[in-house]
Amino acid sequence: MVAAAVTYSKPRLATFWRYAKVELIPPTPGEIPTAIQSMKKIIQSAKTGSFKHLTVKEAVLNGLVATEVWMWFYIGEIIGKRGIVGYDV
Repeated sequence: MVAAAVTYSKPRLATFWRYAKVELIPPTPGEIPTAIQSMKKIIQSAKTGSFKHLTVKEAVLNGLVATEVWMWFYIGEIIGKRGIVGYDV
């Protein structure tokens, strides 16, 4: 049973680590100006209302990215307070 679990999980863990090494690294100093420009573009889009002209695909992708950011924040909060419900006061 244990050998079967190890055999089953090894390729999946290898795939996870391959993507984790690329996707979960902090931004490099060279990527920070690009992120700032992207934020400025989003703020300008909100001011001018140009976000109303997005395609459905772009709107769904933007929603998924926003949900991912929110979920990482929420997971960080859970880790920080060491519990799912409430803070120890």
